[in-house]
Amino acid sequence: MESNQTRANGALQRHLSNLKLVSRLLGHELHTQSSAKSITLSRDEVLEIQTTLDLFIEEATRRQSGVAGAPAGGGETRLVHARN
Repeated sequence: MESNQTRANGALQRHLSNLKLVSRLLGHELHTQSSAKSITLSRDEVLEIQTTLDLFIEEATRRQSGVAGAPAGGGETRLVHARN
């Protein structure tokens, strides 16, 4: 029983690390552009944030559907679609 809880805690920490990354990216931009009332993000920065969020959403959806731990697509890595 303890092993299941340990695994669940580890999975939660991995999921939260994605959100921590987004928070740090945004915090970094706010800090570096602190003198301006508005901030500017490059396309690469927005893409990194979007990819991190998409991966988090994909993993959360996979877990909610009851296929925890199994890769999407029967063992193949599924690509995340970029939005324009």
